[in-house]
Amino acid sequence: MAKNENAELEDLIRNAGNGAPSPVIESGFEEENAGFDVTTLLMVARRSVPWIILLILLGVTSSWMFLRYTKPTYKSSSTLKIDEKQDAGALGLGQTLGGAEGLQTVNNLSGEVELIKSNLIYRQLKDSLNLDVNYYSQGTVLETELYGTSPFHVEYDVQDPRFYNTRFGVLFTGPETFQLTHEKNEEPREYRVGTPVDLGGAKVVITKTRHFDEDVVNNNYHFVINDDAAINQYFDDNLSVEIVNPEASTISISFTDHNLRKAHDIVNRIDTVYLLAKLSKNTQGQQQIMQYLDQQLELTRDSLQRAEIALQSFAKRAKMYDVRGGVATITQQLEGQEKERQALQRRLELLTSVARLTSREQISRDENAGVEQSVPGLALLEDPVLTQQIAELNLAQQDLRRVLRSNTEATEAVQQRRAAVDYAKRNVRESLQQSLRVVREQLGALNQQQNKLNTELQVLPQRETERARLQRPFDLYEKSYLMLMDKRVEYSIAKAGTTPDFQILSPASMPSAPISPVRLIVYAIGLAGGIFMGLGLVATRYFMHNSVTNIRELERNTVAPVLGVIPTYDKEKLLVSRLVVDKNPKSAISESIRSIRTNLEFMASSKKKRLISITSTISGEGKTFVTVNLAGIIASSDQRVVILDLDMRKPKVNLAFGAENVKGISTILIERHTWQECIQHTSIPTLDFISAGPTPPNPSELILNPKFDEMLSELHQHYDVIMIDTPPVGLVTDGILIMRKADVPIYIVRADYSKKTFLKNINKLVRTNGFTRLATILNDARSSGLYGYGYGYGYGYGYGYGQGYYEDTQPKRSWWQRLRKQFS
Repeated sequence: MAKNENAELEDLIRNAGNGAPSPVIESGFEEENAGFDVTTLLMVARRSVPWIILLILLGVTSSWMFLRYTKPTYKSSSTLKIDEKQDAGALGLGQTLGGAEGLQTVNNLSGEVELIKSNLIYRQLKDSLNLDVNYYSQGTVLETELYGTSPFHVEYDVQDPRFYNTRFGVLFTGPETFQLTHEKNEEPREYRVGTPVDLGGAKVVITKTRHFDEDVVNNNYHFVINDDAAINQYFDDNLSVEIVNPEASTISISFTDHNLRKAHDIVNRIDTVYLLAKLSKNTQGQQQIMQYLDQQLELTRDSLQRAEIALQSFAKRAKMYDVRGGVATITQQLEGQEKERQALQRRLELLTSVARLTSREQISRDENAGVEQSVPGLALLEDPVLTQQIAELNLAQQDLRRVLRSNTEATEAVQQRRAAVDYAKRNVRESLQQSLRVVREQLGALNQQQNKLNTELQVLPQRETERARLQRPFDLYEKSYLMLMDKRVEYSIAKAGTTPDFQILSPASMPSAPISPVRLIVYAIGLAGGIFMGLGLVATRYFMHNSVTNIRELERNTVAPVLGVIPTYDKEKLLVSRLVVDKNPKSAISESIRSIRTNLEFMASSKKKRLISITSTISGEGKTFVTVNLAGIIASSDQRVVILDLDMRKPKVNLAFGAENVKGISTILIERHTWQECIQHTSIPTLDFISAGPTPPNPSELILNPKFDEMLSELHQHYDVIMIDTPPVGLVTDGILIMRKADVPIYIVRADYSKKTFLKNINKLVRTNGFTRLATILNDARSSGLYGYGYGYGYGYGYGYGQGYYEDTQPKRSWWQRLRKQFS
């Protein structure tokens, strides 16, 4: 029977380890909705810091490896200004010849781009740069092209096209000997430098260059003979010709290669080859232009003669040689008369304004103001006589106002001065009337002259129109003829020294840094990749996090109240659970358990006899540790406490006190011993315990024995508190039987050890068994899970349910775990 029960327990352990539902945990229990937990996220992020740093270092290291073993690519470029124009535009005939009809446009930059990328330019590049053979030096990982620095030179004669674009290995075994290998020749053979080598379809001759030295010996080299198609493809893949600014007719030529000097030389050579091509093209074009100039000169000469004859006939018929000059003279006279008329009109308006001002009782209201200030337009009339008269009138009016201040109108002085004012006003009025009459007469005379000139001008338009119509073709042909003559002379001179019609605005640049890979970008990508993977790790660990880490998770996922939190104890390494509160009464452990003892008062008063059971889901969650130390704290408050170890399959209470387990609960229940014979005392006078005793084959049946209730009744007579260390309820049902008898059942949850799915078992116990007074304790909580406790303590201990029950191990912390602990 014991064998069958042990086998059943082994299955339970395996199922619990594999995540299968236990006999007590209800598989169909619905999980509570798990929201976003910032506390858990921060905890996961903190514990992932070493991994994040490692991933960032991995990303940066990958970037370094990529840069180390990736060939850099360099880019050399130049900028050309193509001074292409239409032929007529180049000659200055774009408008004088009456349009571009029949002329071809040469200002097509796209055509120039195609010219540069044509086989014509490629062929000249291959001939001038010797790109038909590439030389390489083999390194540890990468190969380096020896452009212009090869220690040997290859001359070849290939009859079999299969030798093109293949690799020839060269190993100099001495200053004058070398081994040549090829994929078509299985074994290398040794040859002398300068001796033709016949490979059966290709002949090669290898000679030394000035770069050959003693370091070349025993180094691996190879070369590749390129055919025309491979070279053209090489140019197509790496050559880029782009239009930079169509309005400025500028194009950019760039070439990329792993060898910066090679890229620079190719761009320089393209500029030179394009220069020669344009020079040849321009020489041919100038000959065509000379023929065109001769034809246009003959046609323009005939047209100019016909225009001269027509213009002479008009001059004889109209008896006038310069109609435009006559019109200009009359127009000039009319403009002068108009200016004079406007001046007279302004003078007339000024005189009218002055007459209106002088007709008032007083010209100036301020006696200190002069007549120029009171009559602003007076200075513009430039009439000194009128100015003098108005000044006298103003003085007379001012004198009259002064006299009126001290005399009446009937006095002689006032009458004399009023007569003087009237006299001065008459003089001003007569002068103004005379001036107005003169201005009006002048305006009338100007109007008569203007009408006469307009009559004469109306006769000239028809003559002028006819003359202009005849003059226009004459001027056009005359100008075109002279310009064509000048261009013919210029192009005759240009034939002696033809130059290309483009400029190198920016010559080929020597690359100073590779365009790819860009170190900063690569390192940025590596750093970003490491950070991204670190964040992904945090997210993955957060979503895969399935253990209880803090009191908040415990409160959110259980309906049972939380009695308290026991922090981690790492003051010493405990291989088994021990009583530590008596050795460290002021430690965080002791304070936290005292808090639990206080909270127990609210659930079951210490004035009454209490039965407290402590259980957990599986082993290793610390129920024995909590039982022993909670009992020690309660016993320190002058209460008699006894601990019963009912985990008879794997007893550990006796190990906590370093005692024997020869007799105990099992022997009491079978009536082999009395409980008085099995009581064992501890270092605390009021704390005793009874060990589990020898392991029986039927622990559940023993607990159901009436003898168990009798034992509890007898113990209640001698002790205030009975603490029972029960088996894990997630593996066997013994604990549930004991919890039904307990006044306060306590459920232990260990931080970072107990799975969140275990919390469903607590809810089930409350719901199905009516454990309304069930309470929980969070054990082994770090500072992040204390929810405000803030102690820097902890503990570590080992559990072991063996002998066919379950297995408990105490893993040793590695250096990496100790390092991670520093970040926690």
